[in-house]
Amino acid sequence: MHVRSTFLALALLAAGASAQANNLLDQLKEQAGAAVNSQGNSSGGGSALSGLSLGGFKMPAIGSSTVGSAAGVLEYCVKNNYLGGDAASVKDKLLAKITGQKKQENDFASGAKGLLKGGDGKSLNLKGLSSKVKEKACDYVLKNATSLI
Repeated sequence: MHVRSTFLALALLAAGASAQANNLLDQLKEQAGAAVNSQGNSSGGGSALSGLSLGGFKMPAIGSSTVGSAAGVLEYCVKNNYLGGDAASVKDKLLAKITGQKKQENDFASGAKGLLKGGDGKSLNLKGLSSKVKEKACDYVLKNATSLI
């Protein structure tokens, strides 16, 4: 079934229907990630802070060195309606921790554009993800950023 879906996605790409093909490929990646995680083979390691495989994408690790990036991504998620509720409050508390720290403020600016930079050197651009994966990524950032307050 997955092989057939992959061929369909490739055919759509060849036909110039890149948006539909990318959506189908995103769905395939989500299914593959769910299958791996359901078998107990998560690539995330012991703690969620060390990264998480989400829809076929390895989420960057969030920690004290990435407060600015996490705050920025929360800004992005709230602004684009992927998060509500406590997210704005968490973002404001994180911003209070980084005021005056140039690198963290620069990371906030990048995060507000949808680029999550992790302490493990990995980064993920949320703009290129499907809405469903963006929501999961935003939830991941919020849950992990809350522990940094």
